[in-house]
Amino acid sequence: MKGIVLYGPPASGKSTTTTALTARDPRFVLFRKLKAGSRRGTEYDFVTSKHLARLRAAGRLLAETHRYGNVYAIDRDQIEQLAQTGRVPVVHMGNIPDVLRLAEAGAWLLVLLWVPRDVCERRSRQRGDGDTAGRLSAWDETLLDLQAHDTGLFSLRIRTDQVAPEEAARQIAEAILH
Repeated sequence: MKGIVLYGPPASGKSTTTTALTARDPRFVLFRKLKAGSRRGTEYDFVTSKHLARLRAAGRLLAETHRYGNVYAIDRDQIEQLAQTGRVPVVHMGNIPDVLRLAEAGAWLLVLLWVPRDVCERRSRQRGDGDTAGRLSAWDETLLDLQAHDTGLFSLRIRTDQVAPEEAARQIAEAILH
């Protein structure tokens, strides 16, 4: 199993970087997490809590995150299906314990995407998030998460307020494909 984990706080450019990656090489594909809760967002496959419970009981969940009143999960079978077709899954993560669980399950390029808190706030407001305060709380949690768990975990660290999405995609593609 080989893929890319993009870790970072809200508004750090995970979706924008993924778009640049997929434009660069069609083998890169956004991994659509399972989401139980609100039906907000376009990057998820919406499921019920009961469905997640069945997958959990079957041992198929590689990671499960509770945030913003929702549950986000990664199904092992979906990752394996992508890898079997020669595609490279790009997974967005928001906490290091989940990154570590995913990394234990296979070979992953771990990438930290970062922006300062004020940039997170500005981007959140510009994109019309109705919960910017929650996004800023998640930024604070991400910083604490990094301070508590980051011991050289990430192969790449990219400040997306200083690097264009296409350059970030180039760096990531070069790191995983070469």
